Amino acid sequence: MAALGTEIALDLDFDQAVARVTEALAAEGFGVISRIDMDKAFREKIGVAFRRYTILGACNPKLAHKAVSARPDVGLLLPCNITVEEAGTGATVRIVDAAAMMAIAGLDETPAIAELAEDAGARLGRVAAALGAA
Repeated sequence: MAALGTEIALDLDFDQAVARVTEALAAEGFGVISRIDMDKAFREKIGVAFRRYTILGACNPKLAHKAVSARPDVGLLLPCNITVEEAGTGATVRIVDAAAMMAIAGLDETPAIAELAEDAGARLGRVAAALGAA
């Protein structure tokens, strides 16, 4: 099975990690358009305690506009998800592989989508590098 993304361990507390990820995304033209705090949802909806775990929905509006203009159904795969979770004294960040996501859905066969996935992937790769991924 292909990797769904890149995993980065950060020596930051959870809130610092979320802030650092948000800054790194902004440097590559992505904004966080959604935030889902899974730990809070688990506690509120099913009464289960869980470590802090947040899904950030990142969007580069120019890339997203081109993508949904080329294939409206690509919106089912947007925004690009990044997870941040507590891990001991630090945090673990996972950044989706945009090209793998499009390939899994078979959308990489559309040249415009493949090109946009490559661009988004390169940008997200730079985000990972800025966060310290090897």
